[in-house]
Amino acid sequence: MNIRAQANTRSSLYNGNKLKLGLFAANCSSGRAATKVPERWRATWDDNLELAQMADAAGLDFLLPIARWKGYRGETNFHGSVLEPTLWAAGLLAHTKQITIFSTIHAPLFHPVVAAKQFATADLIGRGRMAMNVVCGWNQDEFDMFGIENREHSQRYAYGKEWLQVIRRLWESEGEFDFDGKFIKLKGLISNPKPYLGSRPLIMNAGASPAGQDFALEQSDILFNLLVTPEQGAKAVAAARARANELNRQDIKIFTAGYYVCRPTRKEALDYHRYYVEENGDLDAYDHLLDLQFPNPEARNLHGADALRMRHIGGNGSYPMIGSPDDIAEELKMISDIGYDGMAASFVNYAEEFPYFRDEVLPRLERLGLRTKL
Repeated sequence: MNIRAQANTRSSLYNGNKLKLGLFAANCSSGRAATKVPERWRATWDDNLELAQMADAAGLDFLLPIARWKGYRGETNFHGSVLEPTLWAAGLLAHTKQITIFSTIHAPLFHPVVAAKQFATADLIGRGRMAMNVVCGWNQDEFDMFGIENREHSQRYAYGKEWLQVIRRLWESEGEFDFDGKFIKLKGLISNPKPYLGSRPLIMNAGASPAGQDFALEQSDILFNLLVTPEQGAKAVAAARARANELNRQDIKIFTAGYYVCRPTRKEALDYHRYYVEENGDLDAYDHLLDLQFPNPEARNLHGADALRMRHIGGNGSYPMIGSPDDIAEELKMISDIGYDGMAASFVNYAEEFPYFRDEVLPRLERLGLRTKL
């Protein structure tokens, strides 16, 4: 079975929309905004169910969660309450019709036999709409909860490659097999039922280093990378596509992350951004997050973390799209024009803000040729 070819038949992420749009991190309390405002996202199950059904009905392409096991402290304990992504996805797949739903999964924390069975089951629930966002390592503070040490950087991806090889074979193989890798050694492997109609869940990875990006380009269907400025983003996309060509992966898709503050006027949007970020940002939570990501001032300076402080509080470091519906539509057109295939984005309060985005921005994107009409 040509798994890669069959992946291209997957429903909603291979539709006619030039720029795929999804919602990011709705399974996490406060979403992507480290803010103390009272209207911040609670991320209850009912919140998520309402949002998923609205996004599905509006024709959005995907939902992408974050896998988080411990909050970032501060007054709000940013990300202190998080719905487990695979169960979250399975539940939402049972209550939606068209939208693709990812789970984000830390490969070192889940045995591949368990993960293969979970994803196949969820894919059957969603009739081919399940997708996998693979993370090969993360902050040690969370891994300590599992008694697991992060591997050396390049070894994380070597392990992730074996982990995915086991899962793919479990999805494909009808008979039992053994796996004898450097990291994973297993005997008598088999898993049934298989994913929906003999295909498989789409796979995403956000590897950023040379080793990480090669892993993403070789092993996944979607490379997820960071957009800082249009100039940087255009160069990043061009470099990724050049490397993909070297690896014979011309079919790879490239997605990025952003956050929306969409109001009738640009001034209203900027005022609200100032209110929730500058006046009510949870600075203690943000600083704790940076301490985990960048253990010393040199690393923080190297990555420009302090210079991007407001962006990190506003949307966890993702690309800000702040303004009127016309402004947001033009930003999304620019993102498409520089080569991105998809945008995963957040709101301060998804359910309250998404209807305005749906009613005002999506029709503009249709007129710009980025989206097809429902």
